[in-house]
Amino acid sequence: MPTLSAFADEISPDPQAQMDALAENGIRYIELRGAFGLNVMKFTRQHLQDLKRQFGDRGFGVSCIASPIGKVRIDEDYRAHFDDFKRAVEIAEFFDARYIRIFSYYPPVGEDIGNYRGEVIARLAEKVDYIADHPVTLVLENESNLFGAYPERCVYLMAALSSPKLVAAFDPANFVNMNVQDVYNTCWLPLRKYVGYFHIKDFKYGEKEHAVPAGTGDGHIPEILRDAAADGYDGFLALEPHLAKAEHSTGQTGPELFKIAADALKKICADVGWSIR
Repeated sequence: MPTLSAFADEISPDPQAQMDALAENGIRYIELRGAFGLNVMKFTRQHLQDLKRQFGDRGFGVSCIASPIGKVRIDEDYRAHFDDFKRAVEIAEFFDARYIRIFSYYPPVGEDIGNYRGEVIARLAEKVDYIADHPVTLVLENESNLFGAYPERCVYLMAALSSPKLVAAFDPANFVNMNVQDVYNTCWLPLRKYVGYFHIKDFKYGEKEHAVPAGTGDGHIPEILRDAAADGYDGFLALEPHLAKAEHSTGQTGPELFKIAADALKKICADVGWSIR
């Protein structure tokens, strides 16, 4: 039985409006990417304290810190970026979040990130080692134009690192965005054994600015979640709808469209035999 979560900053920058919409749709967990008009990594101590109090007052938990760690060029200052990663770990522990989302780096301008596979592995390994004694797990998202934009590279990373502290966050829409065909066979089946987290959004080939409700695009979400149900998956399904607009590091949905997105995912869950939390 999986648990629903959501990138609530797509609804509104106001935490109370975020929680209003989630509560109306029966969702009690937040994938914390932003609030107050700020990315989670820009929160002050006061922001963190206020947000934790507000979440606690209304009975919300944080499923994952949706950090932008690794969503930078690989030739940028890595040590400073690793300091940001350590702060993401602190934030996760502050909210009792079990997961931190990370990425696998952009190439230097004009270069191919595929030529940097050794450096990508070394950086991810350092992060995995750092959290060895922390109560968090890293979820590595497949994302457009990064090293892990294509399924074969995602498999390479997961196999090379092979740690219980790192799982794949499967985002079918991002593979569609990269024009990877037949997401079920070419992406899901090779990655299936590594997936420990889902980001739920759906796209149609050729459309990059607006997503569609889960199951109505080319991401094969119903078939994939049917397999996940057969595997006994009981982790998070994090809605990232992007129904109004898809942007580089965020998206817009709004409360009305969010209900459409939530209802579409709930229908798929019911169809595959899941009772959702």
